[in-house]
Amino acid sequence: MESSWLETRWARPLYLAFVFCLALGLLQAIKLYLRRRRLLRDLRPFPGPPAHWFYGHQKLLQDGKMEKFEELVEKYHCAFPCWVGPFQAFFYIYDPDYAKTFLGRTDPKSKYLYKFLIPCLGKGLLSLDGPKWFQHRRLLTPAFNVNILKSYVKVMAHSVNTMLGKWEKICSPQDTVVEVYEHIDLMTLDILMKCAFSQETNCQISSTRDLYVKATFEASKIIFYRLYSFLHHHDIIFKFSPQGHRLQEMVKILHKYTEKVIQDRKKFLKDEKKHGNTQKQKYQDFLDIILSAQAENDNSFSDIDLRSEVNTFMLAGHDTTAGSISWLLYYLALNPEHQERCREEIRGILGDGSSITWDQLGEMAYTTMCIKESLRLAPPIPSISRELSKPITFPDGRSLPAGITVVLSIWGLHHNPAIWENPKVFDPLRFSQENSEQRHPHSFLPFSAGPRNCIGQHFAMIELKVAIALILLRFKVAPDPTRPLVFLHKIVLKAKDGVHLHLKKLS
Repeated sequence: MESSWLETRWARPLYLAFVFCLALGLLQAIKLYLRRRRLLRDLRPFPGPPAHWFYGHQKLLQDGKMEKFEELVEKYHCAFPCWVGPFQAFFYIYDPDYAKTFLGRTDPKSKYLYKFLIPCLGKGLLSLDGPKWFQHRRLLTPAFNVNILKSYVKVMAHSVNTMLGKWEKICSPQDTVVEVYEHIDLMTLDILMKCAFSQETNCQISSTRDLYVKATFEASKIIFYRLYSFLHHHDIIFKFSPQGHRLQEMVKILHKYTEKVIQDRKKFLKDEKKHGNTQKQKYQDFLDIILSAQAENDNSFSDIDLRSEVNTFMLAGHDTTAGSISWLLYYLALNPEHQERCREEIRGILGDGSSITWDQLGEMAYTTMCIKESLRLAPPIPSISRELSKPITFPDGRSLPAGITVVLSIWGLHHNPAIWENPKVFDPLRFSQENSEQRHPHSFLPFSAGPRNCIGQHFAMIELKVAIALILLRFKVAPDPTRPLVFLHKIVLKAKDGVHLHLKKLS
């Protein structure tokens, strides 16, 4: 009698493997189904926009256009859920009371965005949690001491003047349209290299850092795409995708550059020690601080920690500031009356701008209000996210369980018509002392708030003041009506097609 195929030596194991895989697949399907049911139940108290059954709100989020998001902020009070595929939802909040409750906790960073950033940045301040984060924050805080920041003002002014020298060569006697973001991006990189790493670069003149700047932009774009493409949340799928391969190439460029910065400094210190040259530097920079931290905490601050913090500061430290300066210039171009008032204030303080000091920066009251209004309209980091480690109850009584990813939309908060009258209008007087005192303290959060606020916020504000003061003393800016600024919501706020302005040299 002929035996069945199941009784053959090779077929039985294959059959068992098939049944096992089928059972695993069925269990996973049940798990995902129950996850969706649980999310639907937990998010029921919070209405939101209609979602596609499979893609959710993926198209809305990946487009990165802010107009649609502003409509949702106006329509849905305080918060709404946003679906990324059928089994994952992010909970967006943009109300100051919700923000205060959320930021007053110590929930860990979202496992999605920050996990996706680790290949680029490593595990630095931006992605760490718990005791390790506290240790790094404590060790790095001295790098932003007021006395150290004071020494950076002249360095910043020198880099800004280098950029302005380029603009003077580009501009005709009348005026010239210039894509300013590219120049400002190189200028902020130049400042960062000098202030944080004491490296004299020629990047503004030779554009030798173009590859690094482009790699930063492309890596950010790919990570943002992955965040809102639920299939690419799986590491294996993403790794073998075209975007995954491309990100690996960009990461190699970024890490090669930061590794060179570290090794150059270590070699310099080694040579200095070898030749007995103990000449004191003009100022102690960021790299000095973290190398000292490593020397004093060798067991708890490794070479990997060192590279991670350098990567984090380099990527986060120049891209966000470049955007902030560019958006500020654009808003002053659109509002010439505020531009002229800033220029008059700056002339009264600096004269011809031949020198600029720390104390003078503190006198720029109206210019500071314009900077804050620009940061309101265009926050450099549009959102931050956490994964709830325990249930949260908001002031209106509604609550969420542990495990939900909450996204604080700083853009939504800053454009919320329930907080800001005519939120799209550029009005620096919103930040007068009187108006600021009447407003909820969590209405304006360009640098976040609470224990995990931006460690470099004072550095950024100094750079903004130095840059805008020197630019306005030498140039008048006006918008190019044929190329309006279009924002894209990425990890860092970006301009879709750059920032094009008419530059006119002042005599």
